[in-house]
Amino acid sequence: MKNIVILISGGGSNMAAIVRHAQAAHWKQRLGAQVAAVISNKADAQGLVWAREHGIATVVLDHTAYPSREAFDAALMALIDSHDPQGQPALVVLAGFMRILTPDFVAHYDGRLVNIHPSLLPAFTGLHTHQRALDEGCRFAGATVHRVTAELDHGQILDQAVVPVLPGDTAQTLAARVLTQEHLIYPRAIERLLVGGV
Repeated sequence: MKNIVILISGGGSNMAAIVRHAQAAHWKQRLGAQVAAVISNKADAQGLVWAREHGIATVVLDHTAYPSREAFDAALMALIDSHDPQGQPALVVLAGFMRILTPDFVAHYDGRLVNIHPSLLPAFTGLHTHQRALDEGCRFAGATVHRVTAELDHGQILDQAVVPVLPGDTAQTLAARVLTQEHLIYPRAIERLLVGGV
């Protein structure tokens, strides 16, 4: 079985979209793949409630309990790997996981660590992407699924979605429109990785 571990910090809407797609597309039967666990660095992450209600193992690993980023990432790696009988999951999926990961963590999951970013990379890496797109007068915005590298919001682009910037858009209205596309492209990109091998 190809186990997938999803990391979240908040509401987990992309995590939920992935799980729904996996169930509807019968990943377990067709691809021998399943979402094995959802891990959050925040105990109050609402996505944990949704995951538990859908029968997925959930764990909280509070980053504030560790003396350094390196110590937290080492504990997180051990926790992630415990959710796969082979010792390492097929994919580690960042779905609103609001932590910058250390190079050792990224190297440990080289080729198997994916993220979604709310811009058309390579434009607008980092935070506040929608407001920055509006401030720059962009006519289009969007989202990007990419492999994770040690450099923030870089790595091979796996899928993208484009949405128009409409007159009167605010960062919030643009973000909401982009999010609907994230929910489509993230499960699709993960399925392609599972089909093509990781």
